[in-house]
Amino acid sequence: MTDMNPGFFGRIGIAFGAFFGILGNAAFAGRVQRLREAPEAPDFATEAPRPAAAPVQPAQPAPSVLKEASPIAALQLLGLLQRDARFIDFVEEDIAKYSDADIGAAARLVHDGCRAVLREHFSIKPVRTEAEGSRITLQEGFDAAAVRLTGNVVGKPPFNGSISHRGWKVEDTRLPKLAPSHDASIVAPAEVEL
Repeated sequence: MTDMNPGFFGRIGIAFGAFFGILGNAAFAGRVQRLREAPEAPDFATEAPRPAAAPVQPAQPAPSVLKEASPIAALQLLGLLQRDARFIDFVEEDIAKYSDADIGAAARLVHDGCRAVLREHFSIKPVRTEAEGSRITLQEGFDAAAVRLTGNVVGKPPFNGSISHRGWKVEDTRLPKLAPSHDASIVAPAEVEL
């Protein structure tokens, strides 16, 4: 059983845990907000303890299970970007010795190739349909995973602001199927000219 009246250092640990839990978990933040707004919430510091009729098991928050991303799809995308846009070659090249005009010409080729890969293998749409710079109002319950608040964020919704970036959402992915023997970590094979 946990101590209902933890000491000063115990409260510091609880405060940090709650702070980062609220930032990282919208459901947990909602539970904390409901607890703080509940009018019948007892004041444990002044209220005398009452005997419980029966031991009650406190509700445990659902454990936050992190999904491990498969590196195969990321490696496959990197391979496609290298094949069609020479992306890795461009990024790994020391560009200090080239003129801005040379870099710009190379960047145009890389850009065109990257864009072709994205359009061939993904359906990407803006998260928000309004133009950048548009003023909008975010009501309570907005999707915090799809909209990141920046600037002076205080209080609670509704929030009024302007769109600085519309965001992107992938609606469909069409990566090629891989043979079981394919080594996805080889994103670009070495080339040997004979």
